Amino acid sequence: MPSPKIFGIVLAGGEGKRLMPLTEDRAKPAVPFAGGYRLIDFALSNLINSGLRQVVVLTQYKSHSLDRHISQTWRLTGMLNSYVASVPAQQRLGKRWFSGSADAIYQSLNLIRDEKPDIVVVVGADHVYRMDFRPMIEAHIEKSAGVSVAGIRQPIALADQFGVIETDPTNPQRIAAFHEKPQNAVGLADAPHEVLASMGNYVFDADVLMDAVVRDSDNAESHHDMGGDIVPDFVRKGEAFVYDMKRNVVPGSTDRDRDYWRDVGTIESFFDAHQDLISALPIFNLYNADWPIYSQQLNSPPAKFVRDADGRNGDVIDSIVSLGTVISGSHIERSVLGPWVVVESASITDAVVFERTTIGAGATVRRAILDKDVVVAPGAQIGVDHDADRARGFTVTETGITVVGKGAVVEA
Repeated sequence: MPSPKIFGIVLAGGEGKRLMPLTEDRAKPAVPFAGGYRLIDFALSNLINSGLRQVVVLTQYKSHSLDRHISQTWRLTGMLNSYVASVPAQQRLGKRWFSGSADAIYQSLNLIRDEKPDIVVVVGADHVYRMDFRPMIEAHIEKSAGVSVAGIRQPIALADQFGVIETDPTNPQRIAAFHEKPQNAVGLADAPHEVLASMGNYVFDADVLMDAVVRDSDNAESHHDMGGDIVPDFVRKGEAFVYDMKRNVVPGSTDRDRDYWRDVGTIESFFDAHQDLISALPIFNLYNADWPIYSQQLNSPPAKFVRDADGRNGDVIDSIVSLGTVISGSHIERSVLGPWVVVESASITDAVVFERTTIGAGATVRRAILDKDVVVAPGAQIGVDHDADRARGFTVTETGITVVGKGAVVEA
């Protein structure tokens, strides 16, 4: 029996309002992450590492930098019909935007019809994780499922942030109920403190997916959402199955990082995901050479660490420093610095600093995120006095994370 032809769809059209101001001028999947990556690189790397060679990225809001990143970075050989293609809202069915993730696929059905795949893998564009989709596809085919949903265990306290899967006691792989962001979730029988959350990754037979989104388009009461409308419809028909990520073994993974998955849709989760990277034994390991995360390789010199003007040494502890960055006599701890950052005799603790930001001598940055091209003047403080940060127009979250928008100048 020949191997099925598999087509990948990455849903990258959301507004990303909860990540403002990082999404003020870019789509959420284009937000930089871990120094040299963009968020979308994780979804695309998982698909490519899983053997998919025809992948489309459905884009919509503020997509220029995302489209440019895909075109410059994700170049596959056309000789073998291999591609990662960015596809904006085409308005083939009228002058309107995508009204939901299911509508995005409905308005892009020509892509599936042109490629004629047997299986379609649909994934989100803004989660940080590693996953081998091949065993999930095999389980989908074996079960003759209408839809297979990737599920991962999450703390019950976070249940109201996810679609929560309830399985059939007589058949633990069949989905009995799907609750979208429930307020009173019930824990798992073998782990009452956890729920099985949808990862936003789905596998369909191509004809089944096309039929589902066409029928959904005719439903005036639908929100045209994959998790909110399409999956529950399959659940009602008894045709939805779950693939538990505990079964997924990614080459090179360890027991510590095997089940890692983060929805980085908020400033807090985005910040926490960076903190997950920087320990000596990180719970998400960027250094797995057997399942690499691909991204654009910048033409940059190595990072450099030098004494400051007074001859003082600096120290960098539990941190990630990207290419092109120059650190002069500074203290940097539990932080992630992007490419081409310049730090001059400053103190940076618990921070995420995007590319081409300059931090002057004597400046202090604590528990903060600095977008690209920020200039922090000598002696300036960020994250030290939250009232002062707010007065200067910076975002300060409930948990005390200060976010400085792109290109801002922070005076002392």
